Amino acid sequence: PPVTPSELEHLRMVIKGNPNDQASALKLAKRLIEASDVLIPNVPDARARSKARERYLADAHKILKKLVHSQNSDAMFIMADGAGRGLFGPEADSKEAFTLYQSAAKLGHAAAAYRTAVCCEIGHEEGGGTRKDPMKAIQWYKRAATLGDPPAMYKVGMILLKGLLGQPKNPREAVGWLKRAAERADAENPHALHELGLLYESAQGNDVIIRDEQYALSLFQQAAEIGYKFSQFRLGCAYEYGLLGCPIDPRLSIVWYSRAAQQEEHQSELALSGWYLTGSEGVLGQSDTEAYLWARKAAVAGLAKAEYAMGYFTEVGIGVPANLEDAKRWYWRAAAQDFPQARERLEDLKRSGKEKARPRERISRSRIEKQDGDCVLM
Repeated sequence: PPVTPSELEHLRMVIKGNPNDQASALKLAKRLIEASDVLIPNVPDARARSKARERYLADAHKILKKLVHSQNSDAMFIMADGAGRGLFGPEADSKEAFTLYQSAAKLGHAAAAYRTAVCCEIGHEEGGGTRKDPMKAIQWYKRAATLGDPPAMYKVGMILLKGLLGQPKNPREAVGWLKRAAERADAENPHALHELGLLYESAQGNDVIIRDEQYALSLFQQAAEIGYKFSQFRLGCAYEYGLLGCPIDPRLSIVWYSRAAQQEEHQSELALSGWYLTGSEGVLGQSDTEAYLWARKAAVAGLAKAEYAMGYFTEVGIGVPANLEDAKRWYWRAAAQDFPQARERLEDLKRSGKEKARPRERISRSRIEKQDGDCVLM
C-alpha cells in the first residue's frame, strides 16, 4: 500500500521507543524516500512542495547514515541507490554509490554485488563511478549469482553462453546458471525462461542440450504468463503456424499477439495486422483499417518488415487511399534496412517506367502458411 503520513508517524514512535530497532528504522527510511515522491503532489504551493520533498529526503538520509555506520548492508544498498539517483545531494554521485554498493556486497548483499558488477562493467563514462574492469565485473556477477541473485544468475549464464567480458564460451555451465535463474523467474526476471526456450527450440545435434520443443513451449508459456512480451510473441507464432507441437489455433494466436502488442512488441503488432488483413472466421472480422493501423504502429517503430507492408498497403490502397509516392517512401525505408523484397519492389517500379501500381492480391491464410509463416506481402 502507498505510504501515509500516519504510517510515518507510527514508525517514528516505534523507533523512539526502541532506538536499536534497525528493521523499523530501515522501513522508515524507505517510506520517507517514497513519501518524497508520493505525498508531495498533495502540497498546493510549489515552494512548500520542494521544501517538503527535501525534508523527507534529509530525514531518510540521516537514518540511513546511522544504519550504514552500524554496517547495515540493506541501508548501504538503499543509500547507494539514492546517491546514484541524486536524491541526497544537488546531483547524482556515482562514486559514492559504487563505494556503498561494494561495501554492502562485501557483507554478502546479493543485489549490491550485482550492482557492483554492473558498475565495473560500464565504468566511469557510463556512470559506474569506478573504472571499467571486465575481470572484476565477472567476479562480482558470479559472487552475486552464488549469493542467489536471479538477475546475476541470468547475466552469468548469458556471459558464458556468448563468451562476453573476455570469458571463454562455456555452454554447459551457462545452461546450469540459466536453469537456476529460470527456477526463480518472476515478472521482473522472466529473461532466463525465454533464453532457455530459444536454446531448447533450436538445439543442434552437437549442442550440450538435446532439442526439446515441448520443453521449449512450456518455458515460453511460463514467461508469457508472467508478462514477458517476447515469449508472448513466440506463442502467437506457435498457434498461428502450428509450431512447437501446437495446433493451429487462430483465437489463441490472436490472444497472445494482442497481449504482446499491448506492450509494444512490434513483431506482434505486425502479426495482428496480418490477422486483420485476412480475418479469421468466428474469431476476428476482416478489417483493412485495423490491418493498416497495426502495420503502421510497427513501421513507425522502425520494423523493416512493417515498413515494407506499409509500402504495399499504400501502393494498393489497403486502409488508406492508394498513393505510389508514399508507398515508395515506405519501400525506401525498408530497403535502407536491407529488407530484400523492398529493394526488389523499388527495382520493379523503376523498370516498369510507367510506375504502374500493382493491383491488390487476394491474401488468404493458406497462402500465408505456405510461405512458412512469412507472408511475403507482410
